[in-house]
Amino acid sequence: MGVMRFLALFILLFSVLIFQAAEARIRRYKWEVKYEYKSPDCFQKMVITINGQSPGPTILAEEGDTVIVELTNGLLTENVAIHWHGIRQIGTPWFDGTEGVTQCPILPGETFTYEYKVDRPGTYLYHAHYGMQREAGLYGSIRVSVARGKTEPFSYDYDRSIILSDWYHNTTYEQVLGLSSIPFDWIGEPQSLLIQGKGRYNCSLVSSPYVCNATSPQCSPYVLTVVPGKTYRLRVSSLTSLSALSFQIEGHNMTVVEADGHFVEPFVIKNLFIYSGETYSVLVKADQDPSRNYWVTTSVVSRNNTVTPPGLAIFNYYPNHPNKSPPTVPPAGPLWNDVEPRINQSRAIKAHHDYVVPPPLTSDRVILMLNTQNEINGYRKWSVNNVSFNLPHTPYLIALKENISGVFDPTPAPDYFDLENYDIYTKPNNSNATSSNSIYRLKFNTTVDIILQNANTMVVNNSETHPWHLHGHDFWVLGYGEGTFNMSSDPRTYNLINPIMKNTAPIHPYGWTALRFRSDNPGVWAFHCHIESHFYMGMGVVFEEGVERVGKLPSSIMGCGKSKGLGGRP
Repeated sequence: MGVMRFLALFILLFSVLIFQAAEARIRRYKWEVKYEYKSPDCFQKMVITINGQSPGPTILAEEGDTVIVELTNGLLTENVAIHWHGIRQIGTPWFDGTEGVTQCPILPGETFTYEYKVDRPGTYLYHAHYGMQREAGLYGSIRVSVARGKTEPFSYDYDRSIILSDWYHNTTYEQVLGLSSIPFDWIGEPQSLLIQGKGRYNCSLVSSPYVCNATSPQCSPYVLTVVPGKTYRLRVSSLTSLSALSFQIEGHNMTVVEADGHFVEPFVIKNLFIYSGETYSVLVKADQDPSRNYWVTTSVVSRNNTVTPPGLAIFNYYPNHPNKSPPTVPPAGPLWNDVEPRINQSRAIKAHHDYVVPPPLTSDRVILMLNTQNEINGYRKWSVNNVSFNLPHTPYLIALKENISGVFDPTPAPDYFDLENYDIYTKPNNSNATSSNSIYRLKFNTTVDIILQNANTMVVNNSETHPWHLHGHDFWVLGYGEGTFNMSSDPRTYNLINPIMKNTAPIHPYGWTALRFRSDNPGVWAFHCHIESHFYMGMGVVFEEGVERVGKLPSSIMGCGKSKGLGGRP
């Protein structure tokens, strides 16, 4: 009898282990990052690739899985770091991939292993977080499906990922030199827009056929082949370095069902506005005339789009030939300077009624962040509350956890700016602006409100769109408004019933955006404008919360600044 009980117990335990192993798996990837000559828009230039690809390989995982990426830096003369955008890194803040914040960069020739858990289903991204390497092509998609036995509040037949990006012909080195010069030399507008890494530049504008080849297969339009009558989930993401975009499929409606990994109360659109760092899932049914193909277009909004031509792809109805051009002219995008429909879409995004995560009704701390352009000692900068951010040589996480002093300015970053006496509609003087690497120290497990306030740039009658991305968290988007935020009346307009949770949200020109999050993820986390040049010019901050609760740091993230010699690294 005892033997039978033992066998029964053994079988039960073995079954549980097998079940758990089947439920949560390890997804291993081995990548080499290096430069290669590519022609994504027909113009040949150096592109940063992963295993020869740009965009890089899509990471496919299931909720609860562990992802392990063994990354070798083959750039020869450049460091690198990769951020896993939208992955909260609960319990692994050192693998967030933010150079200067959570890790030292990966040196040329070194191999570094990232290991983290994907705890939620949804659409996420990965991209370089060192200098401005993202815009050189170092990025890709992360697609996390729901755990087996769970369902989503919508159905579809096929699942596809599409990354939208803008593309410059100048190298990031040339751009950084201009941004760091006196006089200031702006990077200008991108030459092309890419859909899943493919675009088309007008090669007649280039004298040498060796530099730009319109017949190169690398710049043939991206083709999305569909079967008539089937429904497609398109995971549309933006990793532009500058541009806000519109996205549409000729003759087809799109139903928005997911944003940044959270289910949305479905709503139908003809055009999707998307900002750098955002991800959306839209459902599209192939229900139009199947005898022809249709255009997929993306256009610049919020900046004068007469400079950058639209990006084009083909929505190919099987069995039509995928290279068969649609018989129509590509549909024009929305007016670039029409702000109202963009604000309306932002306000329309609400949590699905079956997946509402109620926000705390009040906050413990309110941080007002005025976004301005400044000049400091003759250099053009972006600032928050008149402070332009710069990274220290020793990552914050290492300095704080290992109690290394003298790494960053201990003066608290400013919570407030005198908005009552600041005119957001005029070109600023801001002669008192400073640069700093000070941070916000948040009390652990409290509720924090962030009010992002937009204003005029150093150019008269100009206010830009800024998509802000928070590492390590999702926040509730409580509201969007126009004009100067009113601390007394505007909080009464907050959506506290069904706000969407996101990790990236825009502030619109001359407007404000109100966010709320819980400081419940021990670590040090960046919060910044997702426009490459803006963050490089100082448009960002860093939050610390519960760093004393962080586990032992791996030695692999150390070795730079004052962390040399720690953890066994030279």
